[in-house]
Amino acid sequence: MSIRILANENFPAPAIRKLREAGIDVVAVREIMPSVSDKEVMAFAHCQQRWVVTFDRDYGDLVFREGLLPPPSILFFRQEPFSPERPAELVLAMISEPHQAEGYMVVISEQGIRHRFFPRFEDEH
Repeated sequence: MSIRILANENFPAPAIRKLREAGIDVVAVREIMPSVSDKEVMAFAHCQQRWVVTFDRDYGDLVFREGLLPPPSILFFRQEPFSPERPAELVLAMISEPHQAEGYMVVISEQGIRHRFFPRFEDEH
């Protein structure tokens, strides 16, 4: 199965272009459903089985505090002075080893990467 991405509204357009140029299936929230709530984004990502890439830490709260069903992975980028294309490079590195991201909230910064397992849900349907 190939990795499919849902880019949150705050994910840089140059990074989305770079991922698409690399052949990655990327849907951008700003293109298909601008201004929807984080919960709607999360539900879409879960249903479509897309990794969420975002600079918004609220997605972790939706999974770990509110108990929403997670997508296969959430890649949360810390607010750092990334170049506009740098997040795409980091996503491509994660895609090259999907076992490092699937089932996790992955916190990404230039200083390192942290993983947090998603909770297990008894009934996902």
